[in-house]
Amino acid sequence: MDTQHEQTDQILIVDDEESLRLTFEMLLKRAGYGSVTGVSSFDEAVAAVEQGDFDLIISDIVLQGASGIDLLRQIKEMGKSCPVVMITGYPNIETAAEAVRLGAFDYVPKPVKKDELLKIVALALEKQELQKEKNRFEAQQEKNRYLQETILRSVREIIITVDTHLRIADMNDMASDWTRSFLPEIAIGVSLPSLTSKFGRALLEDVEKVLKHRQELKLHRIEWQKPDSSFGVMSVTAAPLEDSKSTFLGVVITARDLTHLEDLDKRGPRSHFHRFVGKSQAMQRIYALIESVGKVDTTVLITGESGTGKELVADALHEESPRRNRSLVKVDCTAIPEELLESELFGHKKGSFTGADRDRLGRILQADGGTLFLDEIGDISSRMQLRLLRFLQERTFYPVGQDQPIQVDVRVVTATNADLKEKVRREQFREDLYFRLRVVDIILPPLRERKEDIALLAQHFLTIFDNNMKKGVTGFSDSVMELLLNHSWPGNIRELEHVIERAYVLCVGNTITTDHLPAEIMIAETPRQPIHEPASVQPVQVQPISPAMTSEDEVERIIDALRRTAGNKAKAARLLGVDRSTLYRKISNYNIDLSDLDI
Repeated sequence: MDTQHEQTDQILIVDDEESLRLTFEMLLKRAGYGSVTGVSSFDEAVAAVEQGDFDLIISDIVLQGASGIDLLRQIKEMGKSCPVVMITGYPNIETAAEAVRLGAFDYVPKPVKKDELLKIVALALEKQELQKEKNRFEAQQEKNRYLQETILRSVREIIITVDTHLRIADMNDMASDWTRSFLPEIAIGVSLPSLTSKFGRALLEDVEKVLKHRQELKLHRIEWQKPDSSFGVMSVTAAPLEDSKSTFLGVVITARDLTHLEDLDKRGPRSHFHRFVGKSQAMQRIYALIESVGKVDTTVLITGESGTGKELVADALHEESPRRNRSLVKVDCTAIPEELLESELFGHKKGSFTGADRDRLGRILQADGGTLFLDEIGDISSRMQLRLLRFLQERTFYPVGQDQPIQVDVRVVTATNADLKEKVRREQFREDLYFRLRVVDIILPPLRERKEDIALLAQHFLTIFDNNMKKGVTGFSDSVMELLLNHSWPGNIRELEHVIERAYVLCVGNTITTDHLPAEIMIAETPRQPIHEPASVQPVQVQPISPAMTSEDEVERIIDALRRTAGNKAKAARLLGVDRSTLYRKISNYNIDLSDLDI
């Protein structure tokens, strides 16, 4: 029996023959359709349809005082979209054609066979469910478009869209404010060839290039004349504008007034923002984006290499949001075995599977009213991708072993260091889920692209360690700072933190010198795996896993690292120089039993 019908499908039977009506009701209820209503007349049918929403209507063609065709017309006038199946003892071509024209799903002659009735009901309800899913998807798409437009209006960049006829189609609020104050000739509906200012002519040149080549123009700088006759500088990019079906619509211009920026933000460049440290231009953009997106209750995808601070973005987004006083619940999708992740997220009922000795609230329900952060989202299975997609679409979910849905109000923030676009291309990640997660994406730059922040970060970590350990180490030698600036930091900020911690522990004076740095900072680097999990640097060094090792050597290194870290897999992976998921896979492949390690 399909118990899902009992929860969701509403069926109306309309027939003035009580015996036939009761027979249909009995057959449908026995087949698992629990919510079946019967009425005997046209008026009763209209009243029932006005009061409730039905997923399927089965009506006799002949009714008291009217006909099934009249009922079809009435349903259509009422704007109802449920399928209607007509039953008749006297079929004819004219009546069938009229029923189909008015939207009847099917036309069945009497006597109706049980199997035929159930088959038609199943097909009609399947069509209705597909229509509902389409409506939900279109509603979500519309909501996403509204959120994106809201975000575009609020960001600090000037955004101007131009159609293929060289007319300005739209501008965000920042663009409207800027042009009204400085270049009023630029407005919605204006043709670019009519602009006479230096900035207007430069815009026209950029747009014409994009229209011709359909390729993005990289960032460049344009001078513009202020009302006081002095000159300012604007950074500008231009890119093709396409819809979701890749139809070319025109050009989008993104610009920032570099000279006016200081007037707009009296604070100047920020070196600290929530738990972030950095004054580079790249980080200033990240700070501004977090401030803008944090206030808008939308789904965010955070991407970047391991160690760049994706979890810090989730923390900052939550603190900037109206949900800041509610829970921020974090889930590391790679730290939970696949078979337990579903229960961990959605919860379960007692007895739903072996070992489920009590009800468990899932992380989603724990985050109700707050924010749910799903880290390493790119590694979840196809089954979990589907469950997560349904949750994002409907904002309801079913705990494992429970028939009744639970509705929650949760903002979802996700993060990954994987290339989800490539995973989508390889059919390893659902495209529809990717676009639902990436309503807004925040891309964190690697440390090698923001080297002006290295000295600031190094001093920040040194201060933290000295506050905790009180050794009186206060600075770095010039040689150390030069080496830190020249290192490429494959492990990003997390690697820098570990290097500073190690140096602090080894330092015996008040200044960190080159003697306190690890070998990889002192010599030419060899490629190594990015680090996944933050952990305190251990004073005991473990030889990293290398491709040249035998399996016996590798097992010995893994066991040694696990013992030294008291079984903490994240710390052991860091000591071994591998990704945490790689360590999990090797433990499984070598059948390493952690209970035998005396830890």
